[in-house]
Amino acid sequence: MSAAEGSGSGTVAYIQHHLTNLHVGEGFWQLNIDTLFFSALLGALIIFAARSLGKRLEAGTPGGFQNFVESVLEFVDEQVNDSFPSRDNKLIAPLALTILVWVWLMNFMDLIPVDLLPAIAHSIGIEYLKVVPTTDLNTTLALALTVFALTVYYNIRIKGLGGYLKMFLFHPFGKFMIPVNIVMTAIEELAKPISLALRLFGNMFAGELVFLLIALLGGATAIGAGLLIFFPLQVVLDLAWLMFHILIITLQAFIFMVLTIVYLGMAHTEDH
Repeated sequence: MSAAEGSGSGTVAYIQHHLTNLHVGEGFWQLNIDTLFFSALLGALIIFAARSLGKRLEAGTPGGFQNFVESVLEFVDEQVNDSFPSRDNKLIAPLALTILVWVWLMNFMDLIPVDLLPAIAHSIGIEYLKVVPTTDLNTTLALALTVFALTVYYNIRIKGLGGYLKMFLFHPFGKFMIPVNIVMTAIEELAKPISLALRLFGNMFAGELVFLLIALLGGATAIGAGLLIFFPLQVVLDLAWLMFHILIITLQAFIFMVLTIVYLGMAHTEDH
């Protein structure tokens, strides 16, 4: 094997290792333990922070963290007011807030140095560890399907079962093209959770891959004069992509939240 081939195979192995989940089972029954662990850990962190803040709320002179939380709450409430047709549903705002914070925290795990937690895990005998839950399609699809299930529930609750079925029969071309309407509306409805899941997964997976490629710059020249050139370049690229990626992870959490509000808002309207 030539040096170039060895380097190429090492690069592929490095990337594949970092993109492999710690899991049990195979195929359909595979459970990604690291995804479940970090998702639950971040969810527990949200609950802990909320409970802690709730016990020490200050009306007169709130602290910095309380001010920050209140600004987030006001922001989410504004989005709900702008996009949701009714204020009678008390679930939408808490759901939107939960999605925004939870998805953002899961995305934020991508900003931790790519080799740090896997190296710690390897030192205690864990071979694989993928720390960003939203780079796992199972996570984003589960979130999207939950939103989809809620839209179906509210469609039936608001419109009635007959009204919901009429949406498939008579939209968008009227009563004379019912077979076409059924196919078109079914595709339209199924596209919502699929696009919601793939958008978040694709952006986060691509971001993780860029971090891995940047990390390879230093690793490939760990010995030799090339280190003097590529290590500073790696640092500059890492910092630049880090700052840009902060915008990406925030934007993706915001988009997921807004689309959730919009889809549930559409389910609360009498017409399609």
